[in-house]
Amino acid sequence: MILKKPATVSEYISTAPKERQKKLREMRAILKKVVPKVTEEIKWGVPVFSLHRILFAYAAFKNSINFMPTPSAMKPFKKELSTYKTGKGSIQFSYDKPLPTGLIRKIAAFRVKELKEKDVRWM
Repeated sequence: MILKKPATVSEYISTAPKERQKKLREMRAILKKVVPKVTEEIKWGVPVFSLHRILFAYAAFKNSINFMPTPSAMKPFKKELSTYKTGKGSIQFSYDKPLPTGLIRKIAAFRVKELKEKDVRWM
């Protein structure tokens, strides 16, 4: 049986296992507060926020929900991220703990600011 890949972010969330849907909706809401007028789409099989270019992505995995703001957006928050498992451009948040809403917002806002300062399409 071939599973259909989700075409929209809402579809991605609704097809995730029930226990992961709440965290996915919460992550989406946190990010939408930072950038309310943004395009949401599925790229590489995961939800992506974009505005002129990709801002960040997030995804549900077996043991964590991952936030992917890019390495440059994580750098200023290295100390605050020290208690989380991180990759080159991603942060893992366990399903059994509350999402660090304030930290996610700060990183997302930094990423938006970073692109506004560097990308001429924002002018």
